[in-house]
Amino acid sequence: MPAIFAEKLEKRFPPDIRAVDGIDLAIDDGRLFGFLGQNGSGKTTTIGMLTTLLRPTSGRAEVAGLDVVRHPNEVRRRIGVALQDAALDDLQTGRELLVLQARLYELPGKQVKERAAELLKVVDLEDAADRVVGTYSGGMRRRLDLAAALVHRPKIIFLDEPTTGLDPISREAIWRYVADLNKKDGVTFFLTTQYLEEADRLADEVAIMDAGRIVAQGSPAELKASIGADVITVRIEGDAEAVDRATEAVRKAPGVQDVRALDSSVVIYIRDGSTAISRIVLLLDAASVGVGEVSLARPSLDDVFIRKTGRQMKLAAEMGSTTGESV
Repeated sequence: MPAIFAEKLEKRFPPDIRAVDGIDLAIDDGRLFGFLGQNGSGKTTTIGMLTTLLRPTSGRAEVAGLDVVRHPNEVRRRIGVALQDAALDDLQTGRELLVLQARLYELPGKQVKERAAELLKVVDLEDAADRVVGTYSGGMRRRLDLAAALVHRPKIIFLDEPTTGLDPISREAIWRYVADLNKKDGVTFFLTTQYLEEADRLADEVAIMDAGRIVAQGSPAELKASIGADVITVRIEGDAEAVDRATEAVRKAPGVQDVRALDSSVVIYIRDGSTAISRIVLLLDAASVGVGEVSLARPSLDDVFIRKTGRQMKLAAEMGSTTGESV
């Protein structure tokens, strides 16, 4: 049995919002699965159903071999969950919070303090263990929240946007802890993220979610290889009309597989990009389009996302929010 399984899983909200629109998943034990998508794509709703916080409208899901609707309490005892907003008591110390969590999971009395001390060391919070959580930075709170999810040694952990809004150093620390738990202890992770680098670096398998549906799935390498082309990005000097003219002009180049207009740039998926650049520039010049910067690259997950959704990934932090999606 897969560690996490879903079949035709759907969640609707009134009046007729299909937040999750019939997705299928099968994630094996010990895998690190990345669920990639923008705000509103359905990631958080999916994780809510898989962790028994939301009841599916239709379809079914199993976690650790247990149906999430029929056996919610058993599922909760077998998983760890760290959601977007860390549910931490600002008046407790880090140590007190972990001790309470251990008691709630009914760890034997003599193990409670030992487990709390062990986890404080794992997430590098020993020096802050006896400070109240209200004094912790965002990165420290995220690490403490992860420790709380690990108290009962679950073999399946759900992390919902664990590094959104964190500084690069804190983000790197979270990545390191997650990778170690996965590789050394065989913990299965279901990780939702808006960060393409996060998915590319950590995940064994990635699913791209858009408008409630999975539009692409595979290993990062497989998804990038599926593009089957080099990527030329041309920054256009001019207004939206110039970008439109550039988009139409480059479609005529031999070997072009797809063209996407993004803000003030045109992204061209084309075979043998190194020899195609000069033809692209000549076509744009003939169309009286001003050319700024031209770059050539092998496909990235960003290119896969653009190709599958027609949009670039926009981070919540870039839009003035660190709370993630609402559905």
